[in-house]
Amino acid sequence: MTLFAVWATDHEGALPAREAVRPAHRARLREPGDHAVTVVLAGPTLDGAAGAMNGTLLIVDAADIDAVQRFVQGDPYVTAGVYRSVEIRPFVCGLGPLAPPA
Repeated sequence: MTLFAVWATDHEGALPAREAVRPAHRARLREPGDHAVTVVLAGPTLDGAAGAMNGTLLIVDAADIDAVQRFVQGDPYVTAGVYRSVEIRPFVCGLGPLAPPA
């Protein structure tokens, strides 16, 4: 399993656009498609003060970072202009259910 963390931050004021395409975004994360990425964990990040969604954190399994970049570029949040920035990094789980056996 080769894991990557995807950390995306929304544009200021993007909540209406996020809510409009959220069902399509969630469906795409849950269903295998024409991509070589499996979403292992996913969820919105929240504005601490207001508790409103303001970004996304994904942990995905993919062959390489290029596959993750292609997957992210096809996400409804990206195509709708919700995200201000997206960062993708290789990730190794050191503790928890995704961690390799000790």
